[in-house]
Amino acid sequence: MHRRFIAMITAASIALTAFGSTPVQASDRDTQRAIAAILGLAALGVIVHQNRKDDKKQKQHYLHEPLRKSKKHVHQPPIYSVPKPRPLPDRAHRKLLPKDCFRSFETHRGKVRMFGARCLNRHYSFSHRLPRECEYLFNTLRGERRGYEARCLRDRGYRLARG
Repeated sequence: MHRRFIAMITAASIALTAFGSTPVQASDRDTQRAIAAILGLAALGVIVHQNRKDDKKQKQHYLHEPLRKSKKHVHQPPIYSVPKPRPLPDRAHRKLLPKDCFRSFETHRGKVRMFGARCLNRHYSFSHRLPRECEYLFNTLRGERRGYEARCLRDRGYRLARG
């Protein structure tokens, strides 16, 4: 940033010195001003171009040396450290339902996929806060079961925990 500012000041001073160097007639003065302005802009362009070249050269740097082909090479971690993610707050976990509780149940009408109520009570700390309108009672081949419809829970902001 400082280089560009200095380059601009230098170009402006070159342009201004050309204006006041020699007194000329009125007709030649316009021509001389135009030539001085063109030379000043050209000098400014050259200086800015050189600064950009220098900036590009400085940006090429390496974090570590390239690997050498030797049998005794010991891997060293890079100098910088990668920040570890913070754990999610409890309020974020409230809307993540356990993956193992999403099951398929065989009923008289076919397969039904939903979250089992017993599984959620065992493995999900906030099961008492699940919306009651999503609770569903259905008959399976093994008897009556209670669970929560996945689509209803999804519409209320609950998601399936991955992993």
